[in-house]
Amino acid sequence: MAVKFAGTMNAINRGLDETKPAKGVDMIEDWEAALADVDTPGAKGILRDLGSLRKQLEKDAPDADRVHALLHRLGAATTRIADKAEKSQDKLKSLGEALTEAGEEEHDEEEDAAAAAAPKRARKTK
Repeated sequence: MAVKFAGTMNAINRGLDETKPAKGVDMIEDWEAALADVDTPGAKGILRDLGSLRKQLEKDAPDADRVHALLHRLGAATTRIADKAEKSQDKLKSLGEALTEAGEEEHDEEEDAAAAAAPKRARKTK
């Protein structure tokens, strides 16, 4: 398991944009194999997001926004389960924090503060 941590952290530290998609897919497949038999709450969600990330990286033109959102979610989920892990808690927490920083939280919509402050819909009058 230590090799997976080292390889993943090295890729993050070098910059994920510098990591070839095929190498990213290899790392994801290693993590999927390592997590396949883990019975910790939250592990199944991580596996699902890893699968989604792998599919994005296998595309000719991955959706960068989706990739960043998945990295952020994976980071947050990894950080949450770190305390529940039997071993490697510190490494998992560091990995989760690094993934969260490498990603970007996905928002459903951009909030337009100016429009919210001055709505254009007419008020009903009696």
